Amino acid sequence: MTDKPGIVVTGVSGRMGRMLVQTITDSDQARLVGAVERAGHDWIGQDLGTAMGGAALGVTVTDDPLEAFRHAQAVIDFTSPAATVAFAALAAQARAVHVIGTTGLSEDDLAAIKAAARHAVVVRAGNMSLGVNLLVQLTKRVAAALDADFDIEVIEAHHNRKVDAPSGTALMLGEAAAIGRGVRLEDVRDAAREGITGARERGHIGFSAIRGGDIVGEHDVMFAAPGERVILRHIATDRGVFARGALKAALWGQGRHPGEYDMVDVLGLNAH
Repeated sequence: MTDKPGIVVTGVSGRMGRMLVQTITDSDQARLVGAVERAGHDWIGQDLGTAMGGAALGVTVTDDPLEAFRHAQAVIDFTSPAATVAFAALAAQARAVHVIGTTGLSEDDLAAIKAAARHAVVVRAGNMSLGVNLLVQLTKRVAAALDADFDIEVIEAHHNRKVDAPSGTALMLGEAAAIGRGVRLEDVRDAAREGITGARERGHIGFSAIRGGDIVGEHDVMFAAPGERVILRHIATDRGVFARGALKAALWGQGRHPGEYDMVDVLGLNAH
């Protein structure tokens, strides 16, 4: 048992937190050694399994992340930008691999995470699924192959409790399209349209966000020219794909040199 990396999950009471706990406890490659929640949460001090309504797991939920991280080889973190930045510094202090699935990070947040990555491995991605990361690579290649006669639109749909838009995955896809076109996304991004907007600007990359029900995640990248369209699509029906990807990243990061990595590195997609 002790040769298996110990993993801490932050935000364990959330949807992804619960799914991560299940994925790690079902795995024969890792151990769940810590569970972190915000101060004042009802689960603090309880056995995690009991708090989740099941059998005891022997892991007590804590609001002291540094103490939890000290006993871990990896931290998996799908929380909020402010919490993630704080966790990045603490994970670096503990020299634990920090797997970040948090979205909505600002430039300042990313700079703080980059600083932490000088001391520990950070794997950060707007989406942890294999299929989405393949879609990112395909988007880059198609954008490079098709000129600006093809308008690019990224359309994403998520459940009604998602708080950020466009999604982190949509931004990954937009960034991939921009790289393929040889432009900076911030120079060509159209985040939303309402009212009399005028004609679409040639070469711009548009984003549309749909929120409703329990949609796990759907992403389309549409390349539209007069008379034809090319549509790349990924649909997630099970949140488990993100948890399994995050666990894969935590295992992959063991023994790596400090630095910032993403799922393209984890999956070896840079080689193709």
